[in-house]
Amino acid sequence: MNDNTSTTSTGSTFFLQLKDVSKSFGTHKVLDGITLDVAEGEVVAIIGPSGSGKSTLLRCINFIAAPDTGAVIFEGHTWKTFHSKINFLANKRYQKKLTTLRSDIGMVFQNFNVFPHMTAAQNVMLGLTKVRKMSKAEARKAAESALSQVGLSDKFDQYPEKLSGGQKQRVAIARALALKPKVMLFDEATSSLDPELVSGILEEIRRLAGTGMTMVIVTHEMNFAFQVAHRIVFMDQGKIVEIGTPEQIRNPIEARTKAFLSAILN
Repeated sequence: MNDNTSTTSTGSTFFLQLKDVSKSFGTHKVLDGITLDVAEGEVVAIIGPSGSGKSTLLRCINFIAAPDTGAVIFEGHTWKTFHSKINFLANKRYQKKLTTLRSDIGMVFQNFNVFPHMTAAQNVMLGLTKVRKMSKAEARKAAESALSQVGLSDKFDQYPEKLSGGQKQRVAIARALALKPKVMLFDEATSSLDPELVSGILEEIRRLAGTGMTMVIVTHEMNFAFQVAHRIVFMDQGKIVEIGTPEQIRNPIEARTKAFLSAILN
């Protein structure tokens, strides 16, 4: 196939797979041959030092950043980047496919990314009308439900400037949830919050994990990662160093994992 992006059936038994994914920015290789399988309903936490490629990995999963090599397999369809003079992310032929992919794989960023000129409700409704093609009435009802789900029913018509950091992050979570994604990605969702607001967001993510939603979570909150995740991935220098259950990672095999956890947990 000569297109820049392909979606070919694979018959995979895994819900989400990364196969030998690499990504560079200039001469700096951020991801180096990442392979990871995620089962439906599984919560995977990704930990590691700053600069290890964790956030870039999340962005490659839903092609916010396009992998240079390798493939992302989601629900039996393979997404690849083909080397071409045309930047496929700017290619209008694929915008509809990519938009659908990103709505099925929702993402919550570090810095909220809510639109300041829109109310909480309008922030949530935007994707529903543009991506899911709902009427305004349908989108409003869905926004009411999503904001209620994260405890913000009383902030429906509030603008972000009137909301705390934790409330803005809840709006971002509600916006993603309203699209009814099949996978949720959380990229350091508490890193921009004041310490007293962190526990509320972590509790919301923990609640979502309890519903059986498939989740991949990048976090520096070690205790939270060990409590909520089915498996933990330790990354360093763009590679997966070690992966296992929380119990296995608490007793790591690799020296680099041991050194990281010793510095973080002690």
